[in-house]
Amino acid sequence: MPSSSEPLTGHTAVVTGASSGIGLAVAEALAFAGASVAITYHSHAEPADELAARINAQGGQAIAVKADVSQEADVLRLFDEAVSAFGRVDVLVSNSGVQKDATVADMSLQDWNMVIDINLTGQFLCMREAVRRFRTQPKGGRPARSAGAIIAMSSVHEIIPWAGHLNYASAKGGVRMLTRSLAQEVAADGIRVNAVAPGAIRTPINKEAWDSKEALTKLLRLIPYGRIGEPEDVARAVLWLASDAADYVTGTTLFVDGGMSLYPEFRDNG
Repeated sequence: MPSSSEPLTGHTAVVTGASSGIGLAVAEALAFAGASVAITYHSHAEPADELAARINAQGGQAIAVKADVSQEADVLRLFDEAVSAFGRVDVLVSNSGVQKDATVADMSLQDWNMVIDINLTGQFLCMREAVRRFRTQPKGGRPARSAGAIIAMSSVHEIIPWAGHLNYASAKGGVRMLTRSLAQEVAADGIRVNAVAPGAIRTPINKEAWDSKEALTKLLRLIPYGRIGEPEDVARAVLWLASDAADYVTGTTLFVDGGMSLYPEFRDNG
């Protein structure tokens, strides 16, 4: 059995969008929990290569793979490369995402399609391929109870409307139902499907919301717990969902948001 410090020993994980922010922290956490990791990036190879080198130097196993998750051929190649390197895939963390913000009157069809293609269709393509691999590969010597674990990266905006971000909020709402519906469909195969919904996390994608005292003060009004989240907060939640510690958990979204989804405006009775 794997040790409590390395609960993913013998597992292979594919982490998309892992060259920065949450994805990078997740890939690193899974690797240091014992998993072999395929670190997927779209356009920034250097940080993905550096993370893979760091993991390998410390006795782990990792590769960096370039892929556009909105393209079916890239997704198939990504899984092929992971299997070629490590023999199997046991965990998918479907994290790739993008924002193209505008009010509805100013939002182009191109920007709508780009966000839906990457944030929702990309998750579908990766989940579909993960299920195909989980169903056909032998369990082998892997000690986990499940046949495979899928963790989708959602957002508090799967339930919180977000004016000016219709494409992003719509994609994350879709991820919520994709997660639940797929979990229902594949539970009998021993495959677990869950999502993590971060709130405000200190990453490059939302730097304008936290990199000045004024911006951070405004942001913290929305977070009852009183601090902005760190990528490691999300990574720990993903690690738990990927491990046997969460073996009886499927079809749920774990909010990692410091209470942002608790309608903080009502703290003083509305």
